[in-house]
Amino acid sequence: MLAGRHFLFSPLLATGVMTGALLASAPAFAGGFYLQEQSPKETGRAMSGGAAAGDDPSTIYFNPAAMTQLNGIQTSIGGNALMPSAHQRNRGSNRTIPGVPTRVPVTGNDGGNPFESVIPVPSFYATGQVSDRLWVGLGVNAPFGLKLEYDDGFFGRYDSLYTDLKTYNIQPSAAYKLTDNLSIGGGVDVQYVKVTLTNALPQLSPLLADGFAKVKGDDWSVGWNAGLFYTTGKTNFGVHYRSAISHNLKGTQTISGLAGPLATANGSVSATAPLDLPDILTVSMTHSLTPKLRAMLTGRWYNWSRFKSIAITPAAGTPSVKELDYKDSYSVSVGGEYDVSKQLTLRAGTMFDRSPTNPQHLTTRVPDGDRVWLTGGATWNISDSMAVNLSYAHTFVEKANIIRPDSYFPAPATVTATTLAQTSGNADQVAGSLVVRF
Repeated sequence: MLAGRHFLFSPLLATGVMTGALLASAPAFAGGFYLQEQSPKETGRAMSGGAAAGDDPSTIYFNPAAMTQLNGIQTSIGGNALMPSAHQRNRGSNRTIPGVPTRVPVTGNDGGNPFESVIPVPSFYATGQVSDRLWVGLGVNAPFGLKLEYDDGFFGRYDSLYTDLKTYNIQPSAAYKLTDNLSIGGGVDVQYVKVTLTNALPQLSPLLADGFAKVKGDDWSVGWNAGLFYTTGKTNFGVHYRSAISHNLKGTQTISGLAGPLATANGSVSATAPLDLPDILTVSMTHSLTPKLRAMLTGRWYNWSRFKSIAITPAAGTPSVKELDYKDSYSVSVGGEYDVSKQLTLRAGTMFDRSPTNPQHLTTRVPDGDRVWLTGGATWNISDSMAVNLSYAHTFVEKANIIRPDSYFPAPATVTATTLAQTSGNADQVAGSLVVRF
């Protein structure tokens, strides 16, 4: 019967297959893939220095207004090496067959650990004091990112197989000291995003080998950020706002391996998809308890609720919208550091980081849950002009249950594959940076 309708609905089918494949991939565009790890020094105190510490060139990212605490010219080059792991357990994943009232199981392996053994997150910052009142700076980092690849035959293959999302952020900044205690600062964020996503496609018959979908796209966009910094001498306060950035990814969608009536959808076509990254508000305080001991507190709010859906627009066809309903999230971190000597400073911290993902729309593409960080680190001042920062962090990720139904192909060929999984994981990271002062 389906074969008899092949030529009647082939054009619609081609558009429907492409759109369905894109929608299945789209959740990677919104989830817990914000990278907190933008400063090896901040990593050691669980990001608790935030907008108020003003003791490292990485303050360009956290609050450029605090650059006024850095004398002369200072540079920081380094990175974080992330070592995450995630595990998926099949809880009864299944799929439909057109014209058959009962569902059949989707079997396969657990996908293995989808993350690479080491994921680098590089960063570079430079600040310069122009006068007693004016500072300028430049930051280059990667604030959002995700890379994972499941083994062939993964039971959640219709949800995801491969994800590679990279961002590169270039932030020229300036700060001005209004008074001896109060400074303002801000910058422009020039951001590049590149995304590659793949997933399997179900055939009309589960006895046939799967089809395959691949999405590639990239985009440049611009945002901004601004902050205030105030110090009493013993206590620092900082407030920083980073604007949302909206990308419009342009690229290609490639379908291959579909058989029978679905084969008309095989091939490549151009497509676009939005990627709305959240604005972020940071409020921080640091206080010197003694000349050698400092306590730090930072809270952050992430406006993920602006990301309510993914709209996919194929080159020929109408847009398709998939509701995701992300929620605003927050993180709270507490830390402290102690000057053992003029050369050595030790630090530690902890952070609670709530996931923005909606439990109704979880995906193996972003295996995420609420996170708790435990961190430690040290700074060794080699001389007045050079210092080395080293940090370690362990992140505990809460287990989560995935219930992910995705539908493919227009009627009467619609197939719904439902991924039912439990995801669990954790991450370790080591970080280091070299600071040079002139």
